[in-house]
Amino acid sequence: MNREHTRVIRIGDRVIGGGNPVLIQSMCNTKTQDIEATVAQIKALTIAGCDIIRVAVPDMEAAKALKEIKKQITIPLVADIHFDYRLAIASIEAGADKIRINPGNIGSEDRVRAVVEKAKEYNIPIRVGVNSGSLEKNLIETYGGVTAQGIVDSALDKVRMIEELGYDNLVISIKSSNVMMCIKAHELISEQTDYPLHVGITESGTLVSGTIKSSVGLGVILYEGIGDTIRVSLTGDPLEEIKAARLILKSLGLRRGGVEVVSCPTCGRTRIDLISLANQVEEMVSKFDHLDVKVAVMGCVVNGPGEAREADIGIAGGIGEGLLIKKGEVIRKVPEDQLLMALQEELMNM
Repeated sequence: MNREHTRVIRIGDRVIGGGNPVLIQSMCNTKTQDIEATVAQIKALTIAGCDIIRVAVPDMEAAKALKEIKKQITIPLVADIHFDYRLAIASIEAGADKIRINPGNIGSEDRVRAVVEKAKEYNIPIRVGVNSGSLEKNLIETYGGVTAQGIVDSALDKVRMIEELGYDNLVISIKSSNVMMCIKAHELISEQTDYPLHVGITESGTLVSGTIKSSVGLGVILYEGIGDTIRVSLTGDPLEEIKAARLILKSLGLRRGGVEVVSCPTCGRTRIDLISLANQVEEMVSKFDHLDVKVAVMGCVVNGPGEAREADIGIAGGIGEGLLIKKGEVIRKVPEDQLLMALQEELMNM
């Protein structure tokens, strides 16, 4: 089902599905019981552009902490539950805006029913999450291993279980660390359901490898019109997940706002420390989130103006000095050590 035609689901004060903007999620790596640390991380992630935040709820202390955390944050809070249905119930009562469960590891139908009834009482959505690593043995045997179809069958079985209990306020998440399997699974499930999909490549890896795998997988899935909310799962600072997710959405035209930095690769013509300059520019422009502009950072004055033509503004390095460029036109020369400041001033004027 194309994201334009998925159901609209409300999560706190945000909505997903039905053609609404694709929202960015992340998950805290703090101990949820440490309210101060968790709130601090959520606030930092919010500033960075996180739309929905998930926290682990491994015990009752963590579930009870949600009530205080909710008071201090401004984005929807999702409780991540495994195994113990009582933690799901306590999290809902503490104010979680959504819960993430795998009905397969919650236990008996009575326990699943208790969770569903509580979600129904509070009218909060349930995210039905299935990972390739937790696929049931019978499906592995049926398909001769872990497959995209097996993941889809597992998820839809669990959705039907909850539907039969009289609830359909649902979001589906099917994840795999295998990029191509993940893409295929999303293609298959999008043809069989109109529930909104939370998309991600699970256990994708460290900052570099994880960003690449997530960009490839999410890029294909989102380009095909599938996916209503995303997470870039990285082994690292959750803030990096937000940066990557925003850039993926912006690169696909699914999100506007914020400064996009383009820079040329270094070559023998480069006469400045381009790598350092590009990194400094990327750091500097993060404070101009309200602008929707493209900034070019070029390493030489030979091709700089031409290559920066499609950017709103750019700089190109020379020997001891550089050029400030707007829409491919040189507007002035600037000493090399003043290039960054000159660019910042231009952005402030914009």
